[in-house]
Amino acid sequence: MTIAFAPTSKPLPPVRAITAAATSAYNASSSYTPCSSSFSNRSQIRLRNERKSSPLLIKCGGGGAVQEIDESQFADVVLKSTCPVLVEFVATWCGPCRLVAPAVQSLAKEYESKLTIVKVDHDANPGLIEEYKVYGLPALIMFQNGKEIPESRREGAISKSKLKEYIDKYLESVSVV
Repeated sequence: MTIAFAPTSKPLPPVRAITAAATSAYNASSSYTPCSSSFSNRSQIRLRNERKSSPLLIKCGGGGAVQEIDESQFADVVLKSTCPVLVEFVATWCGPCRLVAPAVQSLAKEYESKLTIVKVDHDANPGLIEEYKVYGLPALIMFQNGKEIPESRREGAISKSKLKEYIDKYLESVSVV
């Protein structure tokens, strides 16, 4: 069996085999560049956790809406707050988190003068997840005067009525009027 190729006007470049020795030493005179993509320069890419954020000002009650905060805003919004803060740790992929979200949003409006409710994205804020040892989602933690209220931690799905009981119990213990 014979294979015939049509002649070309330009000769093809020689084929190079890549070996371990060839990859360890880079020949500066060759035309090969390791990466010519416009994304190869790290300074051109702005990662989600590297964004510069302006200080987030949330009044007691947060205006009746659940505000999403990140690690950079946590100290100002939660730890320095003069009123109780309910922190909800959630993730976009978490089914129970999506189930509880409407109840939390509804209660944020109901308790707007007594309580600030914020949510923290689990995946975008690994430092907070590690610091507060959040193992299950959604996780609810109450804070007062910059500290976690003892035994206020709650994990997993919860109905609106149980969530209301949970909030009332801790608001009474911190005597919010």
